[in-house]
Amino acid sequence: MKGVIECILVTVLVISPISGLYFHISETEKKCFIEEIPDETMVIGNYKTQLYDKNINDFLPSSPGIGMHVEVKDPDDKVLLSKVYSDKGRFTFTSHTPGEHLICLYSNSTKWGMFNSGKMRIHLEIEVGEHANDYNQIQEKDKMTELQLRIRQLLDQVEQVQKEQNYQRYREERFRQTSESTNQRVLWWSLGQTGILLITGFWQMRHLKSFFEAKKLV
Repeated sequence: MKGVIECILVTVLVISPISGLYFHISETEKKCFIEEIPDETMVIGNYKTQLYDKNINDFLPSSPGIGMHVEVKDPDDKVLLSKVYSDKGRFTFTSHTPGEHLICLYSNSTKWGMFNSGKMRIHLEIEVGEHANDYNQIQEKDKMTELQLRIRQLLDQVEQVQKEQNYQRYREERFRQTSESTNQRVLWWSLGQTGILLITGFWQMRHLKSFFEAKKLV
């Protein structure tokens, strides 16, 4: 592989349900992002790619022949999604474990040289929770009125808020467990240091006593 795999760990808070950005990668380079997601939450990622053209010194839409590999892992390092997509599109997955999910994107295409390009720009937008729902499609499919659709949106928002609150409690519990574990280790370390100092002091006193007795000073 010609490129060096690089991971950018960007933590996106769960209170930001929609995040958009763009970044650059070279051929075979890999970039990853961390998204904190509650459990049983749907996530949709929309992306499009552009290739750098040296002739005009600008980015142009990529050829349909360029492929984008998307890989998603949950907090337990279990692969939730690993699939090759086209030059633009969307990927979808549902979380089953609360915590930090790793989203990685890279192009394994070897057609970059055809465009005299060594750099790709990727525009990425991630939608989490009810923001990932297409309510226009839901309204057409279920033949809802505007009032029914609005109630559906409110219910989804309430459900998402509950999931986020549960996730915050989960984070607080993990933080409390970590703090208690750290405090306990600090306590045992302090007790160990005190014990070593006492043993060392006792040994020094015995050694000095033996020395003084040998010299008949006492």
